[in-house]
Amino acid sequence: MAKPYISLKPTEQTLTTAAAGIYAAYITAGRVANGEEKSWMDRAIREAIRIARTIDESVQSDGEFD
Repeated sequence: MAKPYISLKPTEQTLTTAAAGIYAAYITAGRVANGEEKSWMDRAIREAIRIARTIDESVQSDGEFD
């Protein structure tokens, strides 16, 4: 069986880590019922992206100019 190959860019890696943390919190809190994993994972991903966008709008990082 061939292993899948995944290559994530740094931003994608960061969002994956954030989404995984959010999803793990849902599981730990008992919110994810059997059969509902995909919808909760999708929600965690959307929330991680929303957090990243909010930070990007709120902070000027090195190399960003007005």
